[in-house]
Amino acid sequence: MKINLIETKEIQKTAVLVAVITQKQTEEQAVEYLDELEFLAETAGVRTIYKFKQKLEKPDGKYFVGKGKMEEIVAYVKEYKPDMVIFDDDLSSSQIRNLEKLLTCSILDRSLLIIQIFMQRARTAQARTQVELAQYEYVLPRLTRMWTHLSRQQGGRGTRGGPGEKEIETDRRIVRDRIAFLKNKLKEIEKQNLTQRKSRDKMVRVALVGYTNVGKSTLMNLLSKSEVFAENKLFATVDATVRKVTLEGIPFLLADTVGFIRKLPTTLIEAFKSTLAEVVEADILLHVVDISHPAFEEQIEVVNKTLAEIGASDKTVILVFNKIDQYKKQDHEEIDFSMNGTPSLQDLKQMYLGKQPKAIFISATKKENIQDLRTLMLQEIAKKYYTIYPNYLKEDTNLVHHLSND
Repeated sequence: MKINLIETKEIQKTAVLVAVITQKQTEEQAVEYLDELEFLAETAGVRTIYKFKQKLEKPDGKYFVGKGKMEEIVAYVKEYKPDMVIFDDDLSSSQIRNLEKLLTCSILDRSLLIIQIFMQRARTAQARTQVELAQYEYVLPRLTRMWTHLSRQQGGRGTRGGPGEKEIETDRRIVRDRIAFLKNKLKEIEKQNLTQRKSRDKMVRVALVGYTNVGKSTLMNLLSKSEVFAENKLFATVDATVRKVTLEGIPFLLADTVGFIRKLPTTLIEAFKSTLAEVVEADILLHVVDISHPAFEEQIEVVNKTLAEIGASDKTVILVFNKIDQYKKQDHEEIDFSMNGTPSLQDLKQMYLGKQPKAIFISATKKENIQDLRTLMLQEIAKKYYTIYPNYLKEDTNLVHHLSND
């Protein structure tokens, strides 16, 4: 399996997408997952020209899809010559090997596509190192042929084996050496970051979390009056960004972090744990949700599951339902909210405010209800701030009254 970064500067690449619909998925979910895979491809600069899907109990161990469907894909690739075929689940080394024998184009799976997007978007030395580590850890169990481009990257190092050594073992040694090097490099970066974070111990910390493309960076810009990169693509933010913000005279640190997504590669979660320390060490999480998305409840579950995986599920959480200006009732007909009929935006407000008092409905782009969000944030930030600085509470009679009524 020879993996090269997607290059899209001159000619846009094209792709065919392939998904298996298991018994755990509905037809609507399968379509949505494929649409998300297409959005991922678009984010990487790749245009989708066709989508294949097949109902199976589980992905086929040999080709991911059944033999008949594989013949259809092979015929399509031969006729239309896409640059790549992207599969919506991880492929094993044996599946990759079998697919390489049949397909004349590049083969990617969902994890590799996400890793490559991260690599395109990483800006800081830490993020680039983390993504490179994730790529090599993904690659190691999937090596199927000689990676001459890897040995060139290493300047010829890692090829110290004798003449009888198998090429695949040489490849593995190169990758393992690189992984060890990158892990050591990240440890050094983390030592520097730890020193910086210790200097913030007396500051209240708030972190924006959420599914990718829900508007976290737009909200970050609004609350912090900064210019964090934001666009309507997945993973617009890969590097963690921290800004000092003040509300009613109370300073705090606001962090924008990488968005989560279903089937987020475990190698990325592991590699990004130091960046996600901004989430783990936060006092308050602003969980931003795209209320206009038909599957927003599933996206909430994905985020909550990821927070649990990184040890951040015990935080004070403010649920921020964003994009109320884009909510369309007809888009939510397939979701079971245990209500009679499709819920209106007002129905959702009543439901969530009833079971989650720390919730707010806003539009970051239209700046709707932003002051209400600031008020809700101030309540939670002030509680933590006056725990750190109890003497200051006596001097602020307005906040004493505000907190006592909370």
